[in-house]
Amino acid sequence: MPVKKSNAMTSSDEQHLQRIVDAQHHDPFNFLGVHQINENHVLRVFHPRASNIQLKVGTKWLPLKQVINKPLFELDSKTAIQTPCLLKVEVDQHSFEIYDPYTFSNSISQDDLYLFGEGTLKKAYKMLGAQSMTVQGVAGVRFAVWSPNAERVSVVGSFNDWDGRIHSMRSLGGSGVWELFIPHLTTNDLYKFEIRNRHTGHILVKTDPYGFEYEQRPGTASKISQSTHQWGDATWLKNRQARDWLHAPFNCYEVHLGSWQRNAQGHFLNYRELAEKLVPHVVEMGYTHVELLPITEHPLNESWGYQTTGYFGVTNRFGSPDDLRFLIDAFHQANIGVILDWVPGHFPKDDWALARFDGTALYEHEDPRLGEHQDWGTYIFNYGRNEVRNFLISNAYFWLNEFHFDGLRVDAVASMLYLDYSRKADQWLPNKYGGRENLDVIEFFKQLNMMVGEDFPGALTIAEESTAWPGVSRPVYAGGLGFSMKWNMGWMNDTLAYMEEDPVHRKYQHNKLTFGQLYAYSENFVLPFSHDEVVHGKKSLLNKMPGDEWQKFANLRLLMCLQTTSPGKKLNFMGNEFGQTSEWNVNASLDWHLLNDANPSHHYHRGIQQLNRDLNDLYQSQAALHELDFEPAGFEWLECQDADQSTLSFIRRGMHNSFAIIVLNFTPVPREAQRIGVPVSGQYKEILNTDASYYSGSNISNGNHIQSENVGWMNQHHSISVTIPPLAGIVITLI
Repeated sequence: MPVKKSNAMTSSDEQHLQRIVDAQHHDPFNFLGVHQINENHVLRVFHPRASNIQLKVGTKWLPLKQVINKPLFELDSKTAIQTPCLLKVEVDQHSFEIYDPYTFSNSISQDDLYLFGEGTLKKAYKMLGAQSMTVQGVAGVRFAVWSPNAERVSVVGSFNDWDGRIHSMRSLGGSGVWELFIPHLTTNDLYKFEIRNRHTGHILVKTDPYGFEYEQRPGTASKISQSTHQWGDATWLKNRQARDWLHAPFNCYEVHLGSWQRNAQGHFLNYRELAEKLVPHVVEMGYTHVELLPITEHPLNESWGYQTTGYFGVTNRFGSPDDLRFLIDAFHQANIGVILDWVPGHFPKDDWALARFDGTALYEHEDPRLGEHQDWGTYIFNYGRNEVRNFLISNAYFWLNEFHFDGLRVDAVASMLYLDYSRKADQWLPNKYGGRENLDVIEFFKQLNMMVGEDFPGALTIAEESTAWPGVSRPVYAGGLGFSMKWNMGWMNDTLAYMEEDPVHRKYQHNKLTFGQLYAYSENFVLPFSHDEVVHGKKSLLNKMPGDEWQKFANLRLLMCLQTTSPGKKLNFMGNEFGQTSEWNVNASLDWHLLNDANPSHHYHRGIQQLNRDLNDLYQSQAALHELDFEPAGFEWLECQDADQSTLSFIRRGMHNSFAIIVLNFTPVPREAQRIGVPVSGQYKEILNTDASYYSGSNISNGNHIQSENVGWMNQHHSISVTIPPLAGIVITLI
């Protein structure tokens, strides 16, 4: 039966409707939905394709009248109209039932809006974005987005034919937040935000900054997502809270999930397949933690994940968010911690993501001297803006809380701290005191690290900071930035530069091995051999080493021994553990075939792998090698000036009088009858020798019975005589 046409529209109504038709209305709730007009109650429904709309009242369906030549339907009632309103809508002779979005009340509290504006809403990801919830007894999804410079914002998606007129959002005043609850939506529905800039009238279609999941590339829409994962890591989290990480072993395996290993067809392993393969490998090799290169959503493989477009989204390259939860859960149940590589320093300029989000520099600085990374072609966050800082703080909270990550490795900290980072003199702006320090970033880091410490006891924050900025890993109350640890880039650069020298020249570079002790305890340092050292023409660790094939592998074994026994926590990139020969290729699997018998050098690679396994076990089992990593009391030089022979020896000490003696020879010449000072008399044994035959070395050994002599040496009252194998390190302990 045809719907009766209504002509009862005032000029004000005409203006409201025209703004809705033109998708320009900043507050459609002011016109649509249920309103009391004089003594009547009026329901207005806008639908550009409907031919008939009815309202359910009790058991009856009451027809709405269509305004002549307008996509607007109305119902006048002398009695109150109960909300929310269930409608039957007919489109192209097909009908469906749906609740009217404009008959639901706002479900975002003023308290949350206030905290968000203040920059202290830790769970902003539960207010903004797409939240599956029940409102007024109806299931659906509440959408919210921060877009303060918009004239109109709409939710567009697969459920409304991407038509920005249908689901215009409500403006929540000066907060800059827009909100709309849409009933009946389900997991996997795709959506974006369509934004009309108030100044220019330009229309932008943007992915959700707080989106939890995204469609497959090259599509860029967000996806409604809800977790059903049941965690099984309660014991791990309880133990983590009580863990004394300052004095515990931390030996991290850095992994890029897309190139660690691939299937027979060359395709990615998914998160659940990685749980079956990667977790046992990490356990077998004796690591304590893994660090995942960014798994936030990003469009380009070659960015390695460091140009993030979905800060709250798990990359679907390897599966769903719950699949990632499954992988992390598997690591925890295997007693392995998981660190997320986190990128708050910059974001890409893709026009569908954060860049110029509402037509203005919203997340970034307007001035390119503050807002653009010239080297990387990216934007820099405006850390002084409360809502932007809140975005990042809540993002950190999200990964730690919702995915149980055990910490964050914060990328490119130096680029954030310095206003003149990689800039010419006329291309940066000083702070209010005339200095080069970014004061907003300093406060951001302090807020971040205090939040992590207060809300996630035992979780770690690790700074990739390459300068001598003081107090990076010192507490905020002591004037520091509050990070748990800092990568020791100076140690890494000096050590690799030394190892790349031909042994005949190493005596001229001896200070590169010893200089690090002058600052080793100024921070809580991690000694990293990361992905950055094996790309862009830098060669693999193995091929950095000089000499013939035997010497290359011997040098690599020596380097691994030096890293493991030196003060500081450890990090190694995947492939280092078996002597990957080629540079890391993000688009291919590691060269696991090097361990096969068909490879002529397989025994060398297996030797490297076995040595890594044994070094990792030794690092955990010997308290002297990890308990006092951050304290001068944990280290003592025995011989640091033997440049001519290129040898080093030192003592590592633990908290309860435990100790280990480390002796290193950086030349291919065995050093026989070398006297080494020891702190106490007794029988000593060699518990690790990188020259052992089962590591494919030459098998020059000192055995398990080394008797000390009452000969004072190297400031010790006793000493032993040993042979130091060529290009090798040995670890000696008291029997």
